[in-house]
Amino acid sequence: MRVGYFGPPGTFTEEALRASAPDGVEPVPFPTIRATVLAVADGSVEQAVVPIENALEGSVDATLDALAVDAPGVVIVDEVVRPISHCLIGVDGASLDAIAVVLSHPHALGQCTRFLRERLPDARLEAVQGSTAEAVRSVAAAGDPARAAIAPRIAADLYGARVLAAGIEDDPGNQTRFVWLARDGARPAARGEAWKTSVVFWGGGDEAPGWLVRCLSELAFRGVNMTRIESRPRRMGLGHYMFFVDLEGHAEAPAVAEALRGLASHCEGLRTLGTYPSAT
Repeated sequence: MRVGYFGPPGTFTEEALRASAPDGVEPVPFPTIRATVLAVADGSVEQAVVPIENALEGSVDATLDALAVDAPGVVIVDEVVRPISHCLIGVDGASLDAIAVVLSHPHALGQCTRFLRERLPDARLEAVQGSTAEAVRSVAAAGDPARAAIAPRIAADLYGARVLAAGIEDDPGNQTRFVWLARDGARPAARGEAWKTSVVFWGGGDEAPGWLVRCLSELAFRGVNMTRIESRPRRMGLGHYMFFVDLEGHAEAPAVAEALRGLASHCEGLRTLGTYPSAT
């Protein structure tokens, strides 16, 4: 089975894939999260793994937007939570005192703000369009001892670079939640008894006072626990949002199914992004 992931090799996403993949998987890297999700939609891969939420930096907007807007036929079928430990990585001959530029994915830079502020206060931070591993590959290719990247240790080994400092994340309990994706209709993973359902809803009164409260009351009145809520713009003017919600329970459980029917009555659109075994 071909499984896409947010690449190149050496990313935390690849680590999550390999830690949770069944036997016989062929990992296929893609340069962006959106490209990874679309590869599932067009059949280039059967499934894919992408990050969706970090304990320090919150939701991964690119994943939410891709699932809600770009690939409505792709659903979440499983999730995996992985510890995240960052390293500052440079080339041979580099030293911490000489680093002038630090590259990485915006989430990784945000997860290491204390280290950067205290140890590299004068360094310029550059957010890369690709992944943490792509930042290391760029630093290694440039060969400039004044440039460094933030990434997992495995990326240093893969691209012939050197770890200058390890464990630089702000919180030693840093974790990221990754999701497995498949085309709509695929069976979710079968493990454990705890389930989670992810949905996105929008419109149908979002300018009226109390609209969101009425929407969420459909869950509360039926005892359905909401574990996460996130808003993203609908790209149709200020003040209009999509709301992403994670719920405890299977979408076919009576209380959850009834709550979703009630929620839909208030909305212009409601879509289930997946029902899958909970890892949290």
